[in-house]
Amino acid sequence: MQQISVSPVFVGRGTEITALGEALRRAGAGSPQAVLIGGEAGVGKTRLLEEFLQQACDGGGQVVTTVGGCLEVGAEGLPYAPLSTALRRLHRALGAELEAAAEGSEGHLARLLPDFGEADGEPNDEYGRARLFEHTARLFERLGVDRTLVLAVEDLHWSDRSTRELFAYLVRTLHRARVLLVATYRTDDLHRRHPLRPFLAELERLRTVQRLELERFRRGEVAAQLAGILGTGAPDSQLVDRIHRRSEGNPFFVEELATAFQDGCFSGLTDSLRDILLVRVESLDEGTQRAVRIAAEGGSYVEHALLAAVLDDEEELIESLRAAVGANILRPDTDGDGYRFRHALVREAVSDDLLPGERHRINRHFATALEAQPHLVACDVRPARLANYWYHAHDPARALPTALDAARAARRRNAFAEQLGMLERALELWDQVSEDVLEHTLRPYDWAETYPPCGCDHDTHDASCTRLQLIDVLAEAVVAARRSGDRERGLSLSRRALKLVDEQENPARAAWFRINRARMLGHLRRSGDDEEIAHAHRLVENLAPSAVQAEVFALGAGVAMLKHPGPEHIELAERAVAIARQVGAHSVEQHARMTLSSLHNDLGNDPDAAVAELTAAVEATRRLGVPDVLLRGINNLASMLRGLGRSEEAVALAREGLEAADSTGLLRNTGTILIGNLAEALIDLGRTEEAARVLADSEATRPHGTHAEFLDRMRGELALLSGDLSAATGLLAQARAANRIGQLQHSVPISRLAVRIAALSGRPMEARAELLAALDLPIGQEADLYPLLVEGAAVEADCRGLPEAEDGRAEVLARIAAAAAGLTPKAPLHHGWARLLEAELARAEGADTPAHWSAAVEALRPTALAYPLAWALLRTAEAEVLAGRREEAGELLREARKLAKARGDAPLLAEIAALADRAGLALTARRAAPAKAPLAGESLGLTPRERDVLRLLARGRTNRQIAEELYISPKTASVHVSNILGKLEVTGRGEAAALAHRLRLFPEDLAPAGR
Repeated sequence: MQQISVSPVFVGRGTEITALGEALRRAGAGSPQAVLIGGEAGVGKTRLLEEFLQQACDGGGQVVTTVGGCLEVGAEGLPYAPLSTALRRLHRALGAELEAAAEGSEGHLARLLPDFGEADGEPNDEYGRARLFEHTARLFERLGVDRTLVLAVEDLHWSDRSTRELFAYLVRTLHRARVLLVATYRTDDLHRRHPLRPFLAELERLRTVQRLELERFRRGEVAAQLAGILGTGAPDSQLVDRIHRRSEGNPFFVEELATAFQDGCFSGLTDSLRDILLVRVESLDEGTQRAVRIAAEGGSYVEHALLAAVLDDEEELIESLRAAVGANILRPDTDGDGYRFRHALVREAVSDDLLPGERHRINRHFATALEAQPHLVACDVRPARLANYWYHAHDPARALPTALDAARAARRRNAFAEQLGMLERALELWDQVSEDVLEHTLRPYDWAETYPPCGCDHDTHDASCTRLQLIDVLAEAVVAARRSGDRERGLSLSRRALKLVDEQENPARAAWFRINRARMLGHLRRSGDDEEIAHAHRLVENLAPSAVQAEVFALGAGVAMLKHPGPEHIELAERAVAIARQVGAHSVEQHARMTLSSLHNDLGNDPDAAVAELTAAVEATRRLGVPDVLLRGINNLASMLRGLGRSEEAVALAREGLEAADSTGLLRNTGTILIGNLAEALIDLGRTEEAARVLADSEATRPHGTHAEFLDRMRGELALLSGDLSAATGLLAQARAANRIGQLQHSVPISRLAVRIAALSGRPMEARAELLAALDLPIGQEADLYPLLVEGAAVEADCRGLPEAEDGRAEVLARIAAAAAGLTPKAPLHHGWARLLEAELARAEGADTPAHWSAAVEALRPTALAYPLAWALLRTAEAEVLAGRREEAGELLREARKLAKARGDAPLLAEIAALADRAGLALTARRAAPAKAPLAGESLGLTPRERDVLRLLARGRTNRQIAEELYISPKTASVHVSNILGKLEVTGRGEAAALAHRLRLFPEDLAPAGR
């Protein structure tokens, strides 16, 4: 008769079961949920999960569940293990239904589950990995259409990095799908640097994620557990006290102590946890103990057929396994193909109890058996399992080649972190093996982008050139590190590689490592990338054409395009195109063509030719079938068209790019910049509500990447248009936190936003400082710099006559004019901005005339852009008022108001309304009455005396000086100033003065002599 060591009654955990049930209900209503269940080893996480899954299936609703467990032993270099297991179980449960849901994605999903067939032949790069994640998310979304799907991952603390990243991707991106994700993990394994700690912290911030921490049992729960184990209604009170005290409420320890009590050896147990865990194993016969020891080294999960091959005598094995299962040490896997330990703590204790030589021998038996009969384990886990067996057998001669094989297998599954782990193991073992092993047993070089695996001249090439070298492994590791996001490690590996490369003998290899360092430094936003590119350029400058040379030139031109483009970079990009075409490096060629067309647009005078050139590169890439390069081209073309004022075309292209990104699984990888370009073009067209919807939808899809500051800036622009200066200021700070100073496509528009926020907040000196800081950087291109210069000139014009602004004002205006002189208008939009700048500079000197503003309006009308046309119309109307042409001013003001209203531009609408009030102009279609214009400030609710005080305050007078000029006491002047600040809704005298100047409340103070 077998003993019961597991309580047949589920004890406690009512709160947790309720929370899981509520999460299941919300998921069933179409709101995907994630629940993270933490607790120390043995606290009952698996039992809670099993109970919940059983209740979910028995609940009467349409629920399908699947579970996958992370592996502790033999898991190094084995990516996606729990998700592969979960998919395999789903396949067995759903069969054709799962296959139908995966239709069209089989080639991608085969990297997770070989049952789907052959993996597609797309490149194994970070974009392929993004597509794998996207297609996995779509599979679960499709499965969750007609039922609720529960996907559980156990023992997340043992998870590989690829599993964690895919799990997080599912949590973040599943929307409006009936999916519940559950994961368990050990809290006592999470040391300070455990990779799961930041992972959990990041997930817990999400609204749909709930974290449950399982506590130990209280005495009453221990009593209930013991009652179930012992089969009695009320266990002895002293026994309950004793077991509760010694187990400290850990349910697994309660089970072990209860079993010891049933065996009559309760009093003989020590306090050592290891002894508690081993006591049941040691009660088995020697044959069963041997089987358990071997199973412990086989891994967290071990196949029956593999165990049989290691132990030879299958009949003896079956009897031993039956005894181990009966003693609740092992349990058959739910798929029926192998065994797991009842609890991982038992496996750990058994493994730790092995002698070193015994452990090495058992692992050698596993490795030998698996090499002889590879079919004993699934093909997707075989390379990593074999590599780990040989590694733990302490046989470097076999561990090194199998680690390299496992690295290649991981790369083919886009599991770059696991690939890196195996390659680093190979680097560790390299010096431990003989020259014969290095020469005859290693696979050839795998793949590392344009890296040249052979460093010799063509004339000296021989068979030895195909032999894998240490430098080749380092090259593979550098790419794996960069693609897995571990760029710090990539920099370290590349430093090691450069110490091994003789730049005189192998300049192309050295250059390759240099440009990879440049890429990683750029991603980390550190200095040094320009120096690395320059060094690489010197190395390959005089070499024969090669893919590395083309890539060095293309990267140099591309980085310069973003920072400090010059005519020499056009020549560099042209060389990259020609060399890449000559050597057949097609992807590099199209990258270089795209850079070349952008440089022609920025530095040349024929934008139409640049557009045609970039369009041709996009079409060539479309035929090439490289999605990430295609998306770069579409994005660049949309940005180029928008900069030329062709925003309608830019909108269409950005939408095309988003559709292409979605269809290729790259939306959440490269979608950020595409969404930003679409929103920016829509704002240009005055379709701000549509832009706001695009940005709101992006919150749902949660694209990520290196351009999050772009979306922050776009949201800041919309906040500013709505008049929410506080929100705009916060979003500006977020955009600046990205630290992209030096990349003009980011820094110039961010500076422009900062200038506008400071100006509208009544801080003209801060706006001036922002402008000057921007002008200290390399000059940007016309599309970005003209608007910044106009904003800066407008600030100087608005604060003309403000005493605090006089110092340095002339120098600022001179710098604006000098920057403008370096620009060449190439499109109607540029000409319009240029005329607007000329008018604002004239206004800043008090010399503007209606003709200045009319020229700007006429230049801007063909662009059909609501902004800056509405601005030009407002300024023209203001000039017409001062010239006494009120009827013309009214027409212009009404047109400006219509455009500003359609755009939702609250600050501009306020200026339009203020001018209409001051001039007594009607903003409706009715003709303005010839009534006398209201006095300055009357529309703001100021009394005549307050208007007098404000006039002097705007001239920079103190309260005492105001009192003297108006023959009132200083106290009365102070009261008037306080009232003025309240009515103008400003916080200080400077803001009040700036507002008075900006609204031109006292134009006679600004008018030049003789005007």
